[in-house]
Order: sequence, then structure tokens, then C-alpha cells
Amino acid sequence: MEQQPSSTQDLATDRADRVVLLPVREAPCAPAKIAAPAVVAAATVGQALPRTRVIREVAVIEAAGPLRDVIQELDRAIQLALAEGPRGVVCDLSNVQEGTDPWALEMLATAGRHVRDWPGTPVAVACPDHRVREYLRAHPLGGHLILTASLFSAISEVLATPSIAASALHLSAHPTAPRAARDFVTRTLLDWRLGRVIPFASLVVAELVASSSVCAGTDIDLRVLWNLGALRLTVRDDGPALASQAHHGPDLHGRGLTVVAGLSRAFGTLPAAGGGKVVWAVLDAPRPRLLNRRAGFAGISATRQSPEFIDGRGLADLPFCAGSS
Repeated sequence: MEQQPSSTQDLATDRADRVVLLPVREAPCAPAKIAAPAVVAAATVGQALPRTRVIREVAVIEAAGPLRDVIQELDRAIQLALAEGPRGVVCDLSNVQEGTDPWALEMLATAGRHVRDWPGTPVAVACPDHRVREYLRAHPLGGHLILTASLFSAISEVLATPSIAASALHLSAHPTAPRAARDFVTRTLLDWRLGRVIPFASLVVAELVASSSVCAGTDIDLRVLWNLGALRLTVRDDGPALASQAHHGPDLHGRGLTVVAGLSRAFGTLPAAGGGKVVWAVLDAPRPRLLNRRAGFAGISATRQSPEFIDGRGLADLPFCAGSS
């Protein structure tokens, strides 16, 4: 979606006389320790559900049995893993049987939508059956997946993908939380030299945080991530978990839904392990072109690479104020 610079920034302007201090905590954004989804009773007699473990910050989901019987739970396990912010996700199908079932293959291929809509976190499928890999590779959505014959190769390819720039913030459910989120996103994007997307990202994150603080009423964990021209905003709360396994959208209405849908290229909700949910939105944020002619004359080559990213700690000395949204 092409984002038109306009007067939308004016919508985020708050009355200066209502600014109050809000205690927050800027968290260093180290790779998250992924909480594996709890193993529950098998849906059918003798059929175990997929099991998740963590290997070098990669969530590995192991499935066994006929693919048709485990595919829906496998997709849910992928969503639960993504909500924890891993380095990547690998689906290990080494012990899956009847993997060439047409319906099951079609369902497996749709896992590629997570990569398409959730940029920066690769999803791999490790399957020794070359027919499964060939089918996924030719599928429009399956083509987004990393496909390998072994678990070792899948983990290696996931770890070889570029790491993403990330920063995190913990907020309390408070009326000033949306304003605090806007301030944090603004400072983070300025630090990353992505100032052009600030008017749009600040509006979207304010709506996501407002929705979570009102609907869930719990503490909120905000994460800002950038990868290859895509900016991902995620807001996690400990409110009621999603009742269905279907792909949900944020609990937004009216102006909030209009803002998020109009400024994001994709948005939705993921269930979180142990309860709660993650609402997210992805915006286009093209890589800035950094050309320094003076540096070039001084013998320092101008860079065309992405900016050097640091987390929110680099701005810790700045005053942090938040007002009502």
C-alpha cells in the first residue's frame, strides 16, 4: 500500500496541557525465551498433538502421525510460536505419515501466509519426502517457506537469515498508555532513521495499545521490529485467549479499525501460549538511502546499507513523558 504523506499526523496531536508522567520500562530487546505451548490431551485416541521445543532460539514444532490428523493443530502451534517472538519456526515432519494427502498438503502450504504477513520471522518445513517439498515449492503460499529434507538443515537455514532490528517496551494498562506507545515508536524510528513512517506508525500503535488496554485491562508488551522495508508493531496482553483457531483481526471498531486498516499492509491477532493474545500490524517502511558526500571526499565510502540499529536504551537519557490519548 502506498502511504500518502498528509495531515494524518495532526490526528495524533494531543493537548499539551494534559501531559503527565507515566512510569514505563524500556526493555533491552534480546531474543525472547520461547514458552512452549502446554501439551494437552490428544484430540483422538493414540494421536499426540504437535510438541514445541526451542533449539538456539528457534521454535521447533514436532508432529507425528497422519498429516491430515495433525495439520490444524500444527498451524495453531505455528501461531503460538510466532507470538513468542522467536528467531524462526521449524516444522519437523520427519515422523509424519501420509504426507501427500491433497487436502493436508493444501492446508500445510497455507502456513506460508505467516511469512507473507509476519515479515522477518522465517518459517521452515523439514520433510524427507521430496514430493511434499516440491508441492510446497510450487504453491503460491508454500513458496514463502524454507523447505529442507532434514531438521538440521532447516535450523541452519533459519539461523542464516538476516536478524531483524527490534526494540521493546513494557506498559501498564493506563489511559496514558497509547501516548506512551506513540512516543516510544517515534523515538525508536528516529533512532533507526525511519522518520518518514513515524506519522503512520504512531497512529497505528496508539490504536492497537488503546484496544488492548481497554479490552484486556492487563499489562502490555509492545515490540517494534524492522526488516527489509517492513515495520512490524506487536502488542501483547494477558486478556482472554482466542476461542477459535481461525485467523482473527484485532478487536477494533469505528475510527480505530479505519486507521489500522488504512495505514497497514496487513494486520491481525495471534493466540499466545498460556493465554492472552498478540495484536499486530505491518507497515511499509522502505530502507532510507544514506549518502554522505563529505564522507566520500574524506575517503570514507558512503553507505547504501541499512542504518545501524540500536534499541531504546540508546535514548534512555531523554525525558519520557506521556499524556492522555
